[in-house]
Parts: sequence; structure tokens; C-alpha cells
Amino acid sequence: MAPEQKLEQLRDILGSMGSVVIAYSGGADSSFLLHVASAVLKEKALAVTAFSPTYTGRERDQAMQFTASAGIAHCFIATEETNDERYSSNPPDRCYWCKQELFSRLKSIQYERGFNWIADGTNTDDHRDYRPGMRAACEFSVRSPLVEAGLAKEEIRALSRTMGLSTAERPSQPCLASRIPYGTPITIERLTMVERAEEILAGLGFTLCRVRHHETVARIEVPAEDLRRLLEDPVREAVISRFKNIGYRYVAVELQGYRTGSMNEAIGR
Repeated sequence: MAPEQKLEQLRDILGSMGSVVIAYSGGADSSFLLHVASAVLKEKALAVTAFSPTYTGRERDQAMQFTASAGIAHCFIATEETNDERYSSNPPDRCYWCKQELFSRLKSIQYERGFNWIADGTNTDDHRDYRPGMRAACEFSVRSPLVEAGLAKEEIRALSRTMGLSTAERPSQPCLASRIPYGTPITIERLTMVERAEEILAGLGFTLCRVRHHETVARIEVPAEDLRRLLEDPVREAVISRFKNIGYRYVAVELQGYRTGSMNEAIGR
């Protein structure tokens, strides 16, 4: 089925839902879903964005700018997954406990405001990776309209370009905890170090990057085509000095380059 046909199917799905609370992160997928839902359902589509130490300030700002420019109803909620030992101990199913916290908050909003459904921005490609949060989605009857319509990541980006959405090329941005190896406790200090380190790289022009946190060691992942620039002065010197200023003793570069979900390799995924 062509992407345009899948888009029509998505519109039909959303129309049949009647009203929906959308878990809105500000990324390409949830922004596309929100844009279509708002066009179909008008004021019966509500964007809700969670904020906690696991999300960056830049993500919150981007989410707010998108909904404000489109005139879409949007609210923010504080989630407290970092206070839950089942999450903060950083087990392989960490994402499940995070999503359970998020969806329980969204369920309250759904009931309080009389909405029919909760939806998230999961697409068909997401099923290829290890995503324990999907179990929480099932438990809270959260729907994934992009999956129901059969839409994959590149199709969503292509349709977003056609619609002129500013989020079409936005890189994936999983939560900051995904940079910390399983078994290493998630703390505010570690999350802050990762956020600051990735902001440094973004400021140097690396739009797609990850800083994997190994205590005193920062392991940088950038696409293979960006490795040369990262390793050449003055960029190399700037990265080393700035990373050391935020608390890292050693700065390493992952020669395999950027890989989404690379931390899941440790659990055989």
C-alpha cells in the first residue's frame, strides 16, 4: 500500500476514535500523528508531554513550539519515574516502568476530560527493537494508530515533508536513561552529564549523536561520515576540554559509529 493510502487509512482510524489524548514527545512520529489527529478531530485531540530529568529541555521547547505554531491544545505533566526503584535501578525492562508511570498519568487525564482513547507515536519499525514499554501500552489500552495504518519511519518522514512539517528530519531522541548501561543506577547527576555532553556536540554541529555514559568515560557515537570531523582539531580539542569540564575523565569514540539501541546489545538484542 502506498504511503498516501496509509495516510487515508490513518485519518479513518483517528476519525473512528472520536477523541484522543496523544503522548506527545515532540519527535517526528508523534508530531506527525498529532498533526493528522488535530486536522481530523480538531479540539478532540489533546497533546500531553511529560517532563522529568530523563527528558531534555530542548525536547520540551521543541514540543511547545510545534503545538503553539499550529494552535493545538497541549499540556505538560511531571512524571516521577526516577523516584521508582524499579526504574532507577536500571534493569533491562526499565522502559516498562517509565511507560507505566506515563500511561497511568495519561489515563487520569483521559477520564477527567472525557476522552475516548490514549494514543502514542509507535510506528511499525519500532517492533524491530527491544521495547518493553509496549507491554505497558497494552496494559493501559494505549493505541498506536501509526502501526494500525501500517506506517514505517521513512514513510512518516516522507509524508511529513509533503505536509511541510518542521519535524520531518528531526532525529530520534530516546530518553537520556538510554545512554546509561543496564545495571548502572539512573541518577540526576548522570542524566545531567549526558544532557550537557550531547548539548556540547550539538553546538559543534553534530545533529545526530549519542554520549554513552560509563562513569568516568564518555563514549561518543556519531554517524561514520562524521567521525573524521570529530577527530580533527580544533573540534577534537574542544570536545575533550568541555567534556572534562562537566566531569568526564576520559573521552572515547565508538568506531562502529552511531547505532540506535546499541545499549541493548548487552542483553543479546
